[in-house]
Amino acid sequence: MTELGFQLYSARNFPPLSETLTKLSQAGYTQVEGYGGIYGTMDDAALKALRADLDAAGLTMPTGHFGLDLLEKQPEQALAIAKTLGMEAIYCPYLLPDLRPSDAAGWFAFGQRLQEVGKRYRDAGYVFGWHNHDFEFKTLDDGSTPQEQILAGGPDLAWEADIAWVVRGKADPFAWIESYGKRITAVHVKDIAAPGENADEDGWADLGHGTVPWKDLIAALRKTSAKHFVLEHDNPKDVDRLIARSIASFETY
Repeated sequence: MTELGFQLYSARNFPPLSETLTKLSQAGYTQVEGYGGIYGTMDDAALKALRADLDAAGLTMPTGHFGLDLLEKQPEQALAIAKTLGMEAIYCPYLLPDLRPSDAAGWFAFGQRLQEVGKRYRDAGYVFGWHNHDFEFKTLDDGSTPQEQILAGGPDLAWEADIAWVVRGKADPFAWIESYGKRITAVHVKDIAAPGENADEDGWADLGHGTVPWKDLIAALRKTSAKHFVLEHDNPKDVDRLIARSIASFETY
């Protein structure tokens, strides 16, 4: 049975982290995904303390998000974080709006940049890839999309597919899974509320309580190279509810 992980960004507004880890373990989660806001500035002692908290809760952190600045400018620190926390895969999660290219050539070049950045991490034995939002699916003047250009420019890049953002980008997730399944090594599992609902949660929903056809998507994703399925909700108002309801839904897929 596929295990469900938990992106710790989802609980950023519900400290302390150690309590969240305990809740996740008690609810049946075995994995979490880290992000730069947790460990980006940690020294060696703090990283080891975080690892101890994970171990105490019986959790592993096989995947993590790392900002592009850290990946490019402080690779030794990024590698130290990944090693200490026991990661297998490193994903670059975002590009700020003012840094985004405006045409296909620019996005292809960005893919080449990620390809070059990732070499050090791949050589160290890690999966290295890109995590999408919705802007990668906006059609460019030549008819292509940024996501296509990124993956073309970075032929060795893995893809952590955030399916709900694909949907919000008005793209067909099943078509993308069919075309790029071999590149998908991890998946963000989150749901979108029905139109007009959950405005105080930015329109997101707990898994299985929204409109994304996850049962069929999970079936399709199990035919890809995806190894990790990671629950995420960008702005939950009740993290305990999110934790409990989402894993209950996932277990039915």
